[in-house]
Amino acid sequence: MDVAFELAQEALKCNEVPVGCAFVYKGEVIASGRNEVNATRDATQHAEMITIRHLEQWCRKNEIEFDKVLTECDLYVTVEPCIMCTAAIRFCLPAHLKSITYGARNERFGGCGSVLSVHNSPSSVPALNCVPGVEAETAVKLLKRFYAQENENAPEELRKRKRVL
Repeated sequence: MDVAFELAQEALKCNEVPVGCAFVYKGEVIASGRNEVNATRDATQHAEMITIRHLEQWCRKNEIEFDKVLTECDLYVTVEPCIMCTAAIRFCLPAHLKSITYGARNERFGGCGSVLSVHNSPSSVPALNCVPGVEAETAVKLLKRFYAQENENAPEELRKRKRVL
């Protein structure tokens, strides 16, 4: 989780929603990423999606089959994956992860039970093993810091006044 939180801090400094993510394989972080939605102006560039892409690159570079690595990977993310990311992890990857461990619940878009239970909805695809609430307070503090600041990319009439926590 430490790497994921370091990346979430980096995302915050770059005016991104502070979410960081890491794949751990045999006790080692082999792929990681953070939100890049604002920088890319692409709403799909969530930390999980970027980290999946980095994992694919790591597998190609190390000449290891992607699906074999996935079955031995744990995913750590600072905030509950959204519905889109949970669906991608469960239904689009060629193999099943060992687990997803996350910090804060995502009460607006969560796909691991907060809004929808994409992680274990009825399907022929096995359910995802989710471990919620790990360092949740730290994740919530980062999110509060992000949402208290002004979004410089927003139209002037929609910008928030600077707030203090």
